[in-house]
Amino acid sequence: MNIAGKKILLTGATGGIGAQLARLLHEQGAQLILSCYQEQALQQLNNELGNAHILACADIASIEGRQLIVEVCQQAGGIDAVINLAGILNFSLFEKQAPQIVEKTLTINLLAPVLLCQDLIPILKIKSEAMILNVGSIFGSIGHPGFVAYCASKAGLKCFTEALSRELADTSIQVCYIAPRATKTNLNDDRINALNAVLGNKSDSPEYVAKEIVQMFKTNSRISYLGWPEKLFVRVNALFPGLVRRSLVKNLKVIKQFATVGD
Repeated sequence: MNIAGKKILLTGATGGIGAQLARLLHEQGAQLILSCYQEQALQQLNNELGNAHILACADIASIEGRQLIVEVCQQAGGIDAVINLAGILNFSLFEKQAPQIVEKTLTINLLAPVLLCQDLIPILKIKSEAMILNVGSIFGSIGHPGFVAYCASKAGLKCFTEALSRELADTSIQVCYIAPRATKTNLNDDRINALNAVLGNKSDSPEYVAKEIVQMFKTNSRISYLGWPEKLFVRVNALFPGLVRRSLVKNLKVIKQFATVGD
């Protein structure tokens, strides 16, 4: 898809990846609808971009918030693409995780983008070329201790994207999925950063992930996994899950130590 002149809805626009992605899409000539629940942060980002874009300040986790986003898209004359980037992450042992956090994780990371897509499909279908791009995670393909609810939400998003892509194959809408590995954003607290350092897990910059998302637009790729050897582990886990299980369980004591810091 040629980005120049395209109207693109970006949720989670003020996050680490979101802000970088907004800047890149702006540079490429996109007309953006920037969405998140923090009005001041949205306004600051748009100010940086010359106040050239439309804002949809809304809580994507609520019915009213999603309705507002859809209304803004309609008032803008429709959209050519949506990038579902909004998400949260909580590092904790599942048995100790507050039910409210589990529910919030599943709602924001999975239910909200699913229902937003459902609302936007009629708008996107009008276009001769349209795209839904869901941003998942390597953890959507590899269940990892300490991230149970997060893994469940991203695995659901991955399967949703796959199924929807097949269901809409006879329409103008291309449905895509990109799965970054650990990224250096505020989603990762000090415990996660320390754990990654101890285990030797690499993290990518928000700029790199944003560039890869833009590249998916340009190449019309349907699915992309970021990071080596993580993308290899995805394939190994699909074919030989026992191998990945043994590798992760070997580190279980360390993972639990960091997951319970502050308890």
